Amino acid sequence: MDAISKTERRKQSLSVVLSTYGPGLLVTAAVAMAAQFLSEHYGAPAMLMALLLGIAFHFLAEEGRCVAGIELSAKLVLRIGVALLGMRISVDLLIGLGGGTILLLVSAIVATILFGLVAARLLGRGWRLALLTSGAVAICGASAAMAIAAVLPRNEFSERNLIFTVLSVTVLSTLAMIGYPIVAEYLGLDGQATGIFFGGTIHDVAQVVGAGFSVSPEAGETATLVKLIRVTMLAPVVLIFSLVLRGVPQEGASIGKRAPLVPGFVLAFLVLAGFNSAGLVPVLASEVGMAISRWALLAGIVAVGMKTSLRRVLEVGGDAVALVVAETLFIAVFILAGMYYLGHS
Repeated sequence: MDAISKTERRKQSLSVVLSTYGPGLLVTAAVAMAAQFLSEHYGAPAMLMALLLGIAFHFLAEEGRCVAGIELSAKLVLRIGVALLGMRISVDLLIGLGGGTILLLVSAIVATILFGLVAARLLGRGWRLALLTSGAVAICGASAAMAIAAVLPRNEFSERNLIFTVLSVTVLSTLAMIGYPIVAEYLGLDGQATGIFFGGTIHDVAQVVGAGFSVSPEAGETATLVKLIRVTMLAPVVLIFSLVLRGVPQEGASIGKRAPLVPGFVLAFLVLAGFNSAGLVPVLASEVGMAISRWALLAGIVAVGMKTSLRRVLEVGGDAVALVVAETLFIAVFILAGMYYLGHS
């Protein structure tokens, strides 16, 4: 009887999981296949097609049975895809970036946060919004926004600021994914320089990957590595914010749950990259892993597109939008200037 009851409970649990996440996962998978079809038959980048098709189905992410599955695709499925990219990364690529590039990334993060504080003051916005938006722009978009919000002192605008920041960096990342490849081509950047530009400036991991691989495999791999170097800076930045702001009074508890020091998908990426560098990843395993990664990224970026609302981003006010746009342009100019100083072209 116990064995039968356990089996029934497992079946019921599986049924609940499938009914909760299944519709959204199937929708994102179907749209991803459509994007791949369009890419193969019309020569358009699959990532770009996935994003644009996802935006067209934005209504599915607002309410209904697909919401949970779309959310899962935009987070877990996407991160699995990024983690598996580690199978194509080696220490040789990291060495190829050089200490100068890594120093440039760290400098860009610090400079962008300081710029955000100054710009917010000039625009008449508070320092909380400045730290939230500049940290999100400088590090890793929505993930950074949620992590930083967890340590910022709470006030009556905390939730609104967090929602605005997540929406705005998502929209700007989407626009950057479409526009920055054009900028890179206009500037005549090679594959590695293009990857450094994308990875050092685009806010969210999904759009970095999409922009990079829409140009070339080299640009995609470099962009992913550069972006993940930025992501690892989330831990020290959040820690510094927490220590500096410890004495600032707040209203109620902090927003959300504290993020891990280093996201799990980053650790997985680094572990796989280490295995690949040591020659421990068989060719067949690498090919299978990259195939899974490609489809996971397509489905994930479809979900990101579905979650992107171009309308709600304007609800907070024009000065707040101007702040995030200014921070985005600042880090782009800073990275490009640093690249030219370091001789990347």
